[in-house]
Amino acid sequence: MNRRRFRPGRILLYVLLVLFAVVFLLPVYVLVSSALKSFAEVQDLSRMWSLPSGLYLDAFKAAWSGIPEKGLRGLGQNLLNSIYLTVPATIISAMLGSLNGYILSKWKFRGAGVVFPLILFGIFIPYQSVLIPLTQTLAAIGLGGTIWGLILVHVVYGLPITTLIFRNYYAEIPTDLIEAACIDGAGLLGVYWHIMFRLSVPGFVVVIIWQFTNIWNEFLFAVSILQRPALQPITVALRNLAGSQIQEWNMIMAGTIIAALPTLVIYIIAGRYFIRGLLAGSVKG
Repeated sequence: MNRRRFRPGRILLYVLLVLFAVVFLLPVYVLVSSALKSFAEVQDLSRMWSLPSGLYLDAFKAAWSGIPEKGLRGLGQNLLNSIYLTVPATIISAMLGSLNGYILSKWKFRGAGVVFPLILFGIFIPYQSVLIPLTQTLAAIGLGGTIWGLILVHVVYGLPITTLIFRNYYAEIPTDLIEAACIDGAGLLGVYWHIMFRLSVPGFVVVIIWQFTNIWNEFLFAVSILQRPALQPITVALRNLAGSQIQEWNMIMAGTIIAALPTLVIYIIAGRYFIRGLLAGSVKG
């Protein structure tokens, strides 16, 4: 057997990777350790890098339920608001993007070369430029200041990227399958349901992770459209918690962990399929 040669370059690469990992994980360490410290302990900046002296979970309880006597609202209801917002918006935008990608990749029609670039143009429209007409439009159709209005916004803003991902994914599926299904009598929706949809698991994993993360972490639309604190998602409530006059840093860190847990769970469950699905369609399309 040939022994591997000693390569200083490889050793240097591993050292740099470890160094970058340590630098990246330092804020995470401070976040978790501060959330597990008592209020008196977290106020001592000289102990910022030290481990907590004990396992204190009072900060998580306060972040979830709030401290009414100090005028601090908890994040429990706002976490549910984020779920009510993110789950429907993610599912609807994924389904509509899948249909768009199917039509644009497998059914040729006049103007398809114009429709697709126009849809993609929506990716480059900044949020700030549409805030005023957006809020006016939602108010005019009776959805102003509601979670369903914000769901509609995220569905529309998510269509360009979901359409792009699914179009590139479906471009790799052989057209012969579509033609065979059409010969057997399947129509446009029949081909989609019996063939395209059932082959779309990797594409849906990518879109669901992408949309869930973006919608869950979005702040500008949420703070502009939802003015009532009882309806606001957790990102806005976390800003309100951090911006209060009473700075209980352990509670703020605990609230940050609570807000980040759902997206972390999504990545743990489906993260290994993300790159696989994202690269699908990268050769053709």
